[in-house]
Amino acid sequence: MAFMAVLESDLRALCAEARRRYPAVKDGAEHAILKLGIHVFLDDNLQLRSLSSPSEIAQNEDILRIFLAACEVKIVKLSVIGLSCLQKLIAHDAVALSALKEILSTLKDHAEMADEIVQLKTLQTVLTILQSRLHPEDEDNMAQALDICLRLLENNRSSDSVRSTAAATFRQAVALIFDHVVRAESLPSGKFGSGGYISRASSVTGDVSRSINLSESLEHESVSRGSELVRETLTRAGKLGLRLLEDLTALAASGSAIWLRVNSLPRSFVLDILEFILSSYVAVFITLLPYKQVLRHQICSLLMTSLRTDAEFNQPEGEAGEPSFRRLVLRSVAHIIRLYSSSLITECEVFLSMLLKVTFLDLPLWHRILVLEVLRVFLSMLLKVTFLDLPLWHRILVLEVLRGFCLEPRTLRILFQNFDMHLKNTNVVEGIVKALARVVSSVQVQETSEESLTAVAGMFSSKAKGIEWSLDNDASNTAVLVASEAHAITLAVEGLLGVVFTVAALTDEAVDVGELESPRCDYDLPNNCSGKTALLCLAMVDSLWLTILDALSLILSRSQGEAIVLEILKGYQAFTQACGVLHAVEPLNSFLASLCKFTINFPIEAEKKSALQSPGSKRSESSVDQWDSVVLTPKNVQALRTLFNIAHRLHNVLGPSWVLVLETLAALDRAIHSPHATTQEVSPGAKKLMRESSGQYSDFSILSSLNSQLFESSALMHISAVKSLLSALRQLSEQCVSATSIVSGPTSSQKLGSITFSVERMISILVNNLHRVEPLWDLVVGHFLELADKPNQHLRNMALDALDKSICAVLGSDHLQESLSTRPKGTSQTMETMLTEITSLECAAISPLRVLYFSSQSVEVRAGSLKILLHVLELIDPLHFYSFLRSVADASEKELVTLGFQSLRVIMNDGLSNIPADCLQVCVDVTGAYSAQKTELNISLTAIGLLWTTTDFIAKGIIHGSAEEKETDGHSIPKQIDGQKPEEQTPSVVDQASSIDTVHCDKLLFAVFSLLQNLGADERPEVRNSAVRTLFQTLGSHGQKLSESMWEDCLRTYVFPTLDRASHMAAASSKDEWQGKELGTRGGKAVHMLIHHSRNTAQKQWDETLVLILGGIARILRSFFPFLRSLSSFKSGWESLLLFVENSILKGSKEVALAAINCLQITVVSHASKGNLPLACLTSVLNVYKHALQKSTNYGGNAASNKVKQEILHGLGELYVQARRMFDDHLYTQLLGVIDLAVKQTVINNDNFETEFGHMPPVLRTVLEIMPLLVPTEHLSSMWLILFRDILQYLPKLDSSLLEEGDEAGPTSTVDQNPDANLGPYERSNGTSSIPLKKKEAKSPSSRSSTVATAALPSYLFAEKLVPVLVDLFLKAPSIGKYIIYPEIIQSLGRSMTTRRDYPDGALWRLAVEGFNRILVDDVCRLAVDGGFDSNTTKTARSRIWKEVADLYEIFLVGYCGRPLPSDSLSTVVGKADESLEMTTLDILGDKILKSPVDAPYDILQILVSTLDRCASRTCSLPVETVELMPLHCSRFSLRCLQKLFSLSSYEEKTDNWSLERSEVSKISIMVLMTRCEYILKRFLIDENDLGERPLPTARLEEIMYVLQALASMIIHSDTVSVLPLHPHLKTGLAEEKNNRRPHLLVLFSSFCELVVSR
Repeated sequence: MAFMAVLESDLRALCAEARRRYPAVKDGAEHAILKLGIHVFLDDNLQLRSLSSPSEIAQNEDILRIFLAACEVKIVKLSVIGLSCLQKLIAHDAVALSALKEILSTLKDHAEMADEIVQLKTLQTVLTILQSRLHPEDEDNMAQALDICLRLLENNRSSDSVRSTAAATFRQAVALIFDHVVRAESLPSGKFGSGGYISRASSVTGDVSRSINLSESLEHESVSRGSELVRETLTRAGKLGLRLLEDLTALAASGSAIWLRVNSLPRSFVLDILEFILSSYVAVFITLLPYKQVLRHQICSLLMTSLRTDAEFNQPEGEAGEPSFRRLVLRSVAHIIRLYSSSLITECEVFLSMLLKVTFLDLPLWHRILVLEVLRVFLSMLLKVTFLDLPLWHRILVLEVLRGFCLEPRTLRILFQNFDMHLKNTNVVEGIVKALARVVSSVQVQETSEESLTAVAGMFSSKAKGIEWSLDNDASNTAVLVASEAHAITLAVEGLLGVVFTVAALTDEAVDVGELESPRCDYDLPNNCSGKTALLCLAMVDSLWLTILDALSLILSRSQGEAIVLEILKGYQAFTQACGVLHAVEPLNSFLASLCKFTINFPIEAEKKSALQSPGSKRSESSVDQWDSVVLTPKNVQALRTLFNIAHRLHNVLGPSWVLVLETLAALDRAIHSPHATTQEVSPGAKKLMRESSGQYSDFSILSSLNSQLFESSALMHISAVKSLLSALRQLSEQCVSATSIVSGPTSSQKLGSITFSVERMISILVNNLHRVEPLWDLVVGHFLELADKPNQHLRNMALDALDKSICAVLGSDHLQESLSTRPKGTSQTMETMLTEITSLECAAISPLRVLYFSSQSVEVRAGSLKILLHVLELIDPLHFYSFLRSVADASEKELVTLGFQSLRVIMNDGLSNIPADCLQVCVDVTGAYSAQKTELNISLTAIGLLWTTTDFIAKGIIHGSAEEKETDGHSIPKQIDGQKPEEQTPSVVDQASSIDTVHCDKLLFAVFSLLQNLGADERPEVRNSAVRTLFQTLGSHGQKLSESMWEDCLRTYVFPTLDRASHMAAASSKDEWQGKELGTRGGKAVHMLIHHSRNTAQKQWDETLVLILGGIARILRSFFPFLRSLSSFKSGWESLLLFVENSILKGSKEVALAAINCLQITVVSHASKGNLPLACLTSVLNVYKHALQKSTNYGGNAASNKVKQEILHGLGELYVQARRMFDDHLYTQLLGVIDLAVKQTVINNDNFETEFGHMPPVLRTVLEIMPLLVPTEHLSSMWLILFRDILQYLPKLDSSLLEEGDEAGPTSTVDQNPDANLGPYERSNGTSSIPLKKKEAKSPSSRSSTVATAALPSYLFAEKLVPVLVDLFLKAPSIGKYIIYPEIIQSLGRSMTTRRDYPDGALWRLAVEGFNRILVDDVCRLAVDGGFDSNTTKTARSRIWKEVADLYEIFLVGYCGRPLPSDSLSTVVGKADESLEMTTLDILGDKILKSPVDAPYDILQILVSTLDRCASRTCSLPVETVELMPLHCSRFSLRCLQKLFSLSSYEEKTDNWSLERSEVSKISIMVLMTRCEYILKRFLIDENDLGERPLPTARLEEIMYVLQALASMIIHSDTVSVLPLHPHLKTGLAEEKNNRRPHLLVLFSSFCELVVSR
């Protein structure tokens, strides 16, 4: 709890302060802290309870005691802490009532301490007690509390702050006591008349208003108090308050107080408190009789005595003579007269008589002014005033009295009724007004008039700030004279304004009681004034207005002070409004004319004009023409605001007087928009800067806003008042229009500004009176049409803009829109019926448009009417504008056509759902007219888009047709296959669309289709392309909604005929190149805009149209092909499409051919995968491609043939992928035939292509792309052979001459002498075919025949790309077909591999080697997995395969590997790669094939081992001289072959998987190896002897060293030992000695011996 925390903090501070000198206080504080710290104490039952609230602390006196003990010490610091804590406890109700007396005793003791802080704390604590529940109820305690305050107030030793605080505390204590009395006596809590003395308000208006309010409140109080009963008995609190009041009265009378125990107090202080009690607690004195008696007998006696003086009102001495005391006495008297006059009648009379007597005494000026101040409010009983030629000070006093009369409406009313309205009596009020006016007019003849006027302005300014003006005793005589004159003028002006506001107040009273109509009420004719108050007001106006106007206009024209200007303008407004309510026309117009004179600073000539103007008169030309530098002073701004206020207030009663107001407002409008106008007077050089001033901008903004709000408020006027305002605006505009034809220059601009103002304000009035626009429409629009016929361009534009705003405002009004929304809609209504339903207002609103368009000869005016129409169509139904828009489409002016089409777009885009069904046909026809017009291309294109929008809308109505119609149709169209989503339909569109019957929808759709088809033949390519695109997109989007009969008609009439017609137009079009638009000349020659080569002829642009048509047909066939092929008209259309595709491929351009192919492809591919494509269609497509390719050779010069062929080939591949299930052997063969035809044609047409460009023809690249896609399915397994043979024919073949020439291969023994001579059974070069092995030997490339086979040979580039494809397909092929073609594959790869001799840097042989290796590795792996060859493959077939493999290895390894090459043929990197490929081939042969359990025959194994041996024999067989020249890669290849022989012969238990096949290979290889080793050893011995001292070549040394090391380390299997050529005894011994694994060394024993004995 916050209170507990603060209390504990104070206790700690107290403990710290009393720690040393006052241990008892410290212990008590610590004890209290302990209690508060644990927040518990023992209750009556000796139980621990929490101190959780202030009430519980109040019950426990320990906390209070410690603070009282701290105060008893009377040490300043401890006392301050103790008193502060006491305040907190009392404020939180934590002190018991029983402790009050002890607390007051403590406070009394502290009041006697001399410390200022303690005294102030004591006063604060007393006030806290009075504000809390400890408020003393008995007289002793209250007297003791008040005595503390009074003692400190009386004590001379107290400081000023203490005494002022004591005085304030005592005042507040008195207020609290009397508030307690009001509550205890159950009196009303309101303080009647509270607020103290009624001084002057900040304005004369405030004085009059307060006077009226005071009269009303007094009457209300007297009535309410009269109903209460006077009580004699008092409560305890009432008695206490009475004792206090009696003592205060005694003290004010310089007596002594009995109860308060004080001898004397300052009388001013006590009298001020009494004045407060009298003004604030009226109910106490009215209701409680003891208080009333004290007031009557004591207080009134006191005041009367105070008003008297010792010797016949001589100056009293002492405090009673002080101005402050006299002022308090007068204020108290004023309160008694004002508040208690009903119960103290006699006393009030005495007071008034005394005041009147005081007025005529020779008293000081300040005394008389005070008395006059009282009399100005309450002198209602004085009815006569004598005006004598008195001194200035006397006249001032009289003026004060007169001002008081003028500010008192009730008194002024009584005077006027009793005197001025009786013929026999003197016109008292009129005399007062004239006297005041004379004082004001005297300023013209005074020598010090300017100083006096400045002083008057200062007095009004001071009054506005709430500062009372008074004479300064130390001022000079001149200053006093000026101030006195100014004071007199001020009083006179205030008196006149008081009369003005009194008349206004009485007029409002007449309105309130119903004698007059409020100016805001509707009226037709002025009501006759028959009421008493109304007649009084009218009489006062007639009697006083001229005098008042002259005086006020004079002082207003001479004054510049803000306060006085505001006061006078308020008077203008009040009197003018009163004249308007009273229908006093002449005073009204005169005041308006005078006010308008002060609104704008006209030139001097204009100011000479009389202020009194008739309502219909015009201002002089000079007053409106000279606007070069208009300055709006603050007076002008305030006058304008006043004028606005009057116009707002009297808008219903101004009538013809509007002309005066509008002329001024037009001038203001021009000033606001003028760059030369400012709102403050500045030097000419600073005007530009001042225009940007924020204050000036604010003034202009406010005035502009007020100007607009005036006309916006016309909605509150009576209709006749609106007509009067419009008539005045029209009159002003017509006057200015007439002037513009006569004058020119700046004056003409000013006239145009006034016309603009009139037009804008007429629009504003119209917009704000849309709910009753009918009687105003002709008046407004008639003037606008007149302006539109004027020759002035600015006026025409203004009139068109005004018509636009007016018509749109009327048609867009809520009233009209509601009537249009309730108009019934339905398909049964005809156009005529709908037109008759248009309201008369709607017709009147749109009739000016037709008048402007058809009657005017100006294109600008006609265009303006169309612009207005564009806005109108957004607001109403366009039913009656179709013929209008149709006629605009035939106009020759581009601007008119554009505007008309914009209106049509509004109808079609935004209002289509609101168009009746019967009007849609007309709407379509109008749209078609804009599509076909030749004036503007973009309009035609956009109109075609609108036709598309129309079809979308119509199609929505088809869905909602009757279900019976669809059932009787017998056919249903499935939804679009390509996944198009149905359009989202809003409820309003669906409802409107569903109102169109199906037959009508069909007619509308055919109408749109016919328009689009006709536009498809338009000479403008953009138009026809857009039309074609729209036609087919519409059919594709809404085809599922069309019936079967509609589709029949569409296919027969629109779809395929559109293609035929476009094809015919394209064939007949010109091929001449066009020149673009001429841009200018250069060097005497014309410069034309460039046109892209794809569009620079008519035929090319028609080809673009054909492309779009084909795309549209493709979309339709893709979406609806299953349904359409069931129609009778589809077959002929399909055949025509196929014929067109074929002709396009043969004769058409590239774009058309590609589009035609794409059209077929989209159709067949999209439906083949779904099983919706008939076989006949598939066959027909293949036939078209085949025939097109066959006939293409007859049409030369077609640059697009390759691209077209590529597209055909891509299409065939995609077609096969999607329609595999539909292909049989015949179709598949036909497919391959088409591809083969394309390849052969490409090869023939691109002969030597590789040599010339080094790139593959695009067609062949496409063939390579689709080959992997042509994998035969299971039901086409027999087609694998056809596929492979077709592919193989594209690989290199054998020249025919090679079949007839060649030499027989020599015996194998010749290898030792010349290994190069034995290159194999045949040798291949580029383009050779295979020769039976061991039959012929290949000739060199130079001897190759130049003749080729029947078909031209493909390039090596194609073969390079084809080999990997072939290998991949072969690996995927099933085994039953694979082994049939296996030998042919090997042969073809062999021919490719042998191209290395002629083209060592070519990629073909490398790819062939890699493919060959992949095939063999795959085969070997498959055998290892399957455990043997397939059962479906015969042994003979496998033998044939292995024979081809062995022959290829023999040819390639012996004849083409490890051979020397020219030094510049290959780079180092390529050479290493080729060597690596050779080694890989050897590894596959030696490690993969010969070491695996293959099913190769024995003779094949011998050939393979022999091939390795022949390759290994190169190093040792060549002469030493040749070996020295041999490249390193050749020796490495020979050495690797020798290593493979050792590997095949050796045996390793850990790695070798010994089998029967492995054993056979080992036996063959050991014999070959032994022979080769023996030859190497012998050759080494021979060469060593022949060389003598020369060293052997490195290759030979490496070879002999490897042989010796390998022989030493080689271990052979026991099966291998059995075939070694050893003596039988050795074999027997070796068989017995199982650990001897190197018996092969015994075979070479003799050779080793020869080496030992050698050199």
